[in-house]
Amino acid sequence: MPDAQPAASLGDRPRPARIGFLLSQLGEHATELFADQTRGLGISPSEAGVIRIIGRSPGISQRELAGRLGSVQSRVVALIDRLEGAGFVTRTRSAADRRVQELQLTEPGAGLLRSLRRAAEAQEAAIVEGLTPDQTAELFGLLSRLSSLRGLDTEVHVGYRDASR
Repeated sequence: MPDAQPAASLGDRPRPARIGFLLSQLGEHATELFADQTRGLGISPSEAGVIRIIGRSPGISQRELAGRLGSVQSRVVALIDRLEGAGFVTRTRSAADRRVQELQLTEPGAGLLRSLRRAAEAQEAAIVEGLTPDQTAELFGLLSRLSSLRGLDTEVHVGYRDASR
């Protein structure tokens, strides 16, 4: 059985920096902030992510969207069903392949995307509150570098990925 020394006292070794713990805490805080913002817009964070991707890739197919999210197609279909029912997204058959459903934002969907941009800006301002502009830029640079080194997609949240993958 390993030594059960208190975390603050590791013999002659200094205490670990706890970077992972702090990133996890801040990640949870950021998630809560964004969920509050999207709740105010009447959608979930997952739906917000889908709106954002469709806005950046008009005409993306449901299959491509599922691949981009790293999710099963049935989950994406359910998200699109809700967004289409709310009037934010339309599905049209592809002229090139009638089996393919292409996704577009409606005018209300484009308006929602603009609101989501403001929500993301408010979230980011809340996260970096208390930092100087230089510190904010340094934090962004370091986080971007770590994400790149880990091969993370900085455009899609890992929360979309299926546990089975």
